Amino acid sequence: MSIVELPLTIFIVDDELPARSRLKELLADCAEQLPLEVAGEAGNGQEALDKLSDIHADVVLLDIRMPQMDGIELAQHLNKLPKPPVIIFTTAYDKYAINAFEQRAIDYLLKPIRLGRLFEALSRARSAVPVRTEVLHELLPEPRKNLSIHERGKIYLIPIEKVLYLRAEMKYITVRTLEREYLIEESLSTLEKEFALRFVRIHRNCLVAKDEIEGFEKVVDEEAGEAHWAVKLKGVSELLPISRRQQSIVKEFG
Repeated sequence: MSIVELPLTIFIVDDELPARSRLKELLADCAEQLPLEVAGEAGNGQEALDKLSDIHADVVLLDIRMPQMDGIELAQHLNKLPKPPVIIFTTAYDKYAINAFEQRAIDYLLKPIRLGRLFEALSRARSAVPVRTEVLHELLPEPRKNLSIHERGKIYLIPIEKVLYLRAEMKYITVRTLEREYLIEESLSTLEKEFALRFVRIHRNCLVAKDEIEGFEKVVDEEAGEAHWAVKLKGVSELLPISRRQQSIVKEFG
């Protein structure tokens, strides 16, 4: 008894409608020799996240250069899905991107996309594994515009400009905005490096947004009988302790 191979499900993300239409035409030609189906398409990163939370795609054909959120950041957020798709990036000629992809063995298609090259990439995709988030971090020269979480079956974006502080607790990071707290699984030191322009370390387990610092207060620890500095952030009643090693920020931002 032969096993019937399920069609490869493919999702297209490109901010240009003609580019998406061209890909669908090429995919129709590929389907003559390779079982596949187009699961959907999106014109921007947010739309892609919304749709891919509801439908599964084996492969995402993903444009790199898009407004609001580029393809590499979107790929990082898609890795939060329970079954992340294999990403094949599409790009106009970009020497930096191409060199980076080739060094890390990441598949890409150069625009204008050729039928033979697309067929090759899709043929490899069934046995490929999603690109690791750490590798995607290396590809992104600028900080992400958003952090993300997978919650209640969907991926939610947390705009970095709304984050007041990041605090490490066990293996999670608490992300605090004015509205609520979120938990993400990332490294605090990696976040500190990526968002060095926005955040400053006040403690080995805490980074605060520089622009959200309202002031500093001296707090007495009744048990230890010692006083220490704490940060007061705009719109938050909670005081965040500053470690002795980081007390220079009181002068720097006071």
